[in-house]
Amino acid sequence: MMMDILRFSSYCKHKQLSKANLFPWCILLSFASVSHYLFPFTEYSFSSPRPMKHQVFLSFRGEDTRLNFTSHLLKALKDTGTNVFLDEETLERGEQISPALSNAIVASNLSIIILSKDYASSKSCLAEVSWIMKCKRTQQQIVLPIFYHVDPSDVRNLGGSFKTSFNDHESKSLDQVQRWKEAFAEVGKLKGWHIEGGKSDRPETEYIKDIVEYVTKKLMNDKSSTTFEELVGIDNQKTTILKLIMQKDCRVIGLWGMAGIGKTSLAGVVYNEIYSKFEGCRFLLNVREKIQKQGMEYLRNSLLSEILNQRNHIFTPLIGSTFIQERLKNKKVIVVLDDVDDPDLIDYLGVKHFGDGSKIILTSRDRQVLKNGGADKIYKINELNKNSSLQLFSTFAFKQLNPTANFRDLSNHFVRYAQGNPLALKVLGSKPYTKSRKEWESEVDRLKEYGQPKISQILKCSFDELDELEKNLFLDIACFFKGKFKTEVEDILCSLYKGAVCGISNLVDKCLLDVSRFQDMLDNLGRRRLQFHSLREEPLMISMHDILEELGKDIVRQDAIGIGNCSRLWSPKDVYQVLRYNKGTESIRGIKLDMSQIDNLGLSPVIFENMLNLRFIHFYFPRKFKKCWNKNLLADQVDIISLPDELRYLSWSYYPFKSLSSSFNPKNLVVLKLPYGDMEQLWNEDDHQDLVSLREIQLSDCKNLRKIPNLPGAIHLEILNCDGCESLIEFPCLTHLASLKSFQHRRCHNLEKFPEIPSHLNFLYLEGTRIEEVPDSIEHLVGLSNLELGNSRVKNVSNNISKLESLSYLGLSHCPITKFPEIPRSLSVLDLSKTQIEQVSLSSDCVSNLQYLDMSGSSIHKLQCNISLSGSGEIPTIDVPSSILRFKSLQTWTMNHCKSLKLLLELPPLIGHLDAHDCTSLEKVSFTDKNLQQHDFSDGNDEFCMMFSNCFKLNPDSIDSIEANAMFKIGSIAENWGERYYFDPGTSVCCFPGTEISANKFESQNVNSSLTLKIAPNVCGKRRFLAFAICLVADLTHCTGFRKLEFTSEYQMTVSSCSDGGGDCGKLIVDLSDDGIFKSKHKYMGDHVLILFKNDMVKEAKNYEEASFKFYIRSYSYNEEGKKICLHDFKVKKCGVHVFYVGAKSCADGNVESSENSNLNEMSNDESDDSFYSAEEDIVEEANSDHTKEALAMMEKKGMEGLND
Repeated sequence: MMMDILRFSSYCKHKQLSKANLFPWCILLSFASVSHYLFPFTEYSFSSPRPMKHQVFLSFRGEDTRLNFTSHLLKALKDTGTNVFLDEETLERGEQISPALSNAIVASNLSIIILSKDYASSKSCLAEVSWIMKCKRTQQQIVLPIFYHVDPSDVRNLGGSFKTSFNDHESKSLDQVQRWKEAFAEVGKLKGWHIEGGKSDRPETEYIKDIVEYVTKKLMNDKSSTTFEELVGIDNQKTTILKLIMQKDCRVIGLWGMAGIGKTSLAGVVYNEIYSKFEGCRFLLNVREKIQKQGMEYLRNSLLSEILNQRNHIFTPLIGSTFIQERLKNKKVIVVLDDVDDPDLIDYLGVKHFGDGSKIILTSRDRQVLKNGGADKIYKINELNKNSSLQLFSTFAFKQLNPTANFRDLSNHFVRYAQGNPLALKVLGSKPYTKSRKEWESEVDRLKEYGQPKISQILKCSFDELDELEKNLFLDIACFFKGKFKTEVEDILCSLYKGAVCGISNLVDKCLLDVSRFQDMLDNLGRRRLQFHSLREEPLMISMHDILEELGKDIVRQDAIGIGNCSRLWSPKDVYQVLRYNKGTESIRGIKLDMSQIDNLGLSPVIFENMLNLRFIHFYFPRKFKKCWNKNLLADQVDIISLPDELRYLSWSYYPFKSLSSSFNPKNLVVLKLPYGDMEQLWNEDDHQDLVSLREIQLSDCKNLRKIPNLPGAIHLEILNCDGCESLIEFPCLTHLASLKSFQHRRCHNLEKFPEIPSHLNFLYLEGTRIEEVPDSIEHLVGLSNLELGNSRVKNVSNNISKLESLSYLGLSHCPITKFPEIPRSLSVLDLSKTQIEQVSLSSDCVSNLQYLDMSGSSIHKLQCNISLSGSGEIPTIDVPSSILRFKSLQTWTMNHCKSLKLLLELPPLIGHLDAHDCTSLEKVSFTDKNLQQHDFSDGNDEFCMMFSNCFKLNPDSIDSIEANAMFKIGSIAENWGERYYFDPGTSVCCFPGTEISANKFESQNVNSSLTLKIAPNVCGKRRFLAFAICLVADLTHCTGFRKLEFTSEYQMTVSSCSDGGGDCGKLIVDLSDDGIFKSKHKYMGDHVLILFKNDMVKEAKNYEEASFKFYIRSYSYNEEGKKICLHDFKVKKCGVHVFYVGAKSCADGNVESSENSNLNEMSNDESDDSFYSAEEDIVEEANSDHTKEALAMMEKKGMEGLND
């Protein structure tokens, strides 16, 4: 309060207020100040007489840093719009600072002190520090020190050059020196950035970026009572939760995440931000523990007494008192229940009786508890990113915001181990504080071997609460299956336990497992993303935090005395010891062995005899080591080996024996995988085997396997894989296998007869066999969906194949067939590449579901009905009548390298992907009238690819038709953007030979790689978007495939001088590496024209007057570290741009996932806030002005009737 009065007195002097006018202001100020301390949660409207003039005060030693670091930091801060006070005086002013300078410090929210080598030699700098630290103590000003080329310990202890400076001041008998010393030492104890300089340190630009980001967040938060540790990486999450709280339909909010992830911290920060806006508030920590010690009834009575300001004792399960219910309904409260494990707690506490506007925040490690407890929204708290993790670690390890340069590499080891878990970062950071580098290195080695017990102990409570099934699943995944495909893990664990799928789901809900998409896993590893077939679902992966993995392995180790008694063995060293010296016991339930890590291991025939409970064996070679396999490894002159009858899962790559032991009873065996083995037969045909549990047999690449038994009793077998079994000649009759779904027999070059298989089979793969015909009996395979016959000797396919109503994929690539029968209407993918088919009859019904048609490199002469092919002599033609092929389903047509193809007529405009690369005889291409069939992208067809590269015989009319079709499609996509601007179109490309850009379609063009164009004024004044279609001419001779091309456009858009808004600049990048369309390695010759469009080429118009572009085309590859390397820079010879002006028709509503719909994709923290975008405008109708009519008339002349603003 005294500081308020002092500041006010200074203000009065500045304003020259008279004594008569001063008295009422003093009373007002006194009341406001006192009320602030007496009633801290009461809002009052008195405005402060001291305006905030600056956001940041910058204190520095001018001679040290003014012309380098300080000037760069100042510019970076100002570029963000931060108001910075910088003292421009350069002369030494003595030991006192001017009133203007002191007022600037007082009026600032945050002070940055740049402590350089000679900082303490300046008396004015020390006076500034003293004043700044006083403001920190009295008004909680934020102070951020930057130790610039100085040791923070020298600042704390007044050592180094600072000792000399203070000795010099003391020699002059200055009264202020002691105060300066205290303030200076106090600054040294604060957390800040330590910039050491030198080759081993980061560039100063990176430090400046981090500092500016931190300052911006601190100023936005502006809550000085919150410690830095609570705010690292939490700002965006806090903003998200606050937005949820603002939603009227969001009463109960669940914060979900693993132990130590920061649920309580986030709830606390949010609570401190808003509790003063409620009539009642309560933060209940460790609810689980309180209930265990005091009971749920005590907790409820305590909570209600706090809210109602009166002691309450309720002994019934429900709050039956109408009087209490009514009182609660009159109270708008906020309650945080931390660490909830009982979903019934919410009802028991009477939350439903709280008044309108009340908010309840729950934190839990179990998502199911939050769902069943009635949470309206569930927010998943994810790990901190790398930068935030490093900052948080550094605050504990170095007491500053960044690691010292000499310890950065070791710090990254700890950060990687913690994987963004705040608790782990705090524990790990506290341990090596003040230790030497040698001790740090020892701690890293220790961490790799033994983990961190303190962290494991905290996390183990989650494991202890699991039931027996969940514990076994957790331990199995920690030891064997982390990072594996979810479906594969489920299949394996289902062979070991009943209810495994449900158990895995429970572990995910309890944050002990995670399920992530394969692409996300590649991103986390810094690997290039892969493109999956459009008809396949991207696979899911089972993932687990490294600390949880280590916890599981520690539990297994601690539960056993000696490695022979471990329930699970996964370390090659331990497995070697057990197998080499026959140490196995009945305790062992599973063994996983990477055989590339061992050598000279001889097995005894009875090595598994003592492992009576062994259920899981997985001996494997990593793919990169398979060529180095030593066949004698593990055999050691043993002819056969006994296996335990309890085995459920047996996977043994390069199995070294000729068969399975006759003494082995596979009654419990569910999965049998023996790839690359020396098997000649599975077992003796005369031995009756109990195979009732068997679900999968995988014998791929067993080159010596001569026969497969008829598998009697295998009524549950689903998968039989004999790929690459070259010695197999035939199969027994397998029609009795009632559950068989997949029969894989690729590359079995001696198989000549079509196998006898059950009618319900789904997948049949006979690629690379010697089968010459598909028999009439194919009609009995009524459940068949995929039939692959590529690279076989099939010449004839029975017409009965058309009766298969479930068939969706048919592969006949490279087959010598010359006649193709009718295909079923259910077919969606048809591969006729490299075939000798001359005539194909496809009815309109047959192609109604066809999505993909591959005719590349074929000898096709005639297609009848819907696609008819006619020709004379040796020159085939294809005629696609517009009256028949207007189907949305047929989106991809591949016809590259059809050397004799001459005509492509009346193509439907809605074909999304057409690849006619290297059709060197192609002369004419035409499309149906685009006005007869509007191109609709609402069903996901938001991109196209039209490749006519190396088609050098195309006539001018065909090129014009191709260009017109491309612009029509881009216009349709752009118009759809205007109707639903949350719509996210993909990448669109059109390519054909040529050296000219159409002047009719690209009004703005230039004879080099850059151009500037004028933006038409927005005469309607309504919201609109600018969609830029780009056209480039370049020599693609050195291009080996579009997948390696990257098209970059640097752009700058400027506004008129009278406009209030600012301009825009940036890069538009079209990277085709992620698109499966361009995976073919085509070779290109000479100049080509490229028309390009992508989602980020759509910009909202903001009174732009002019746009400038600079274009680049580069090919690239990746090195072993995954870093992109430029291979070739293609010269852009010509460029053109067309602007589509599109009006906004509707907007997107922000969407937040409700708890009842939450699944794998829970709301998560990705340090962005895009998922909460909320529309602010309703439907905008087009104006019908004279200017608009003139624009429409002009567009009609240019063939752009459908694209108006």
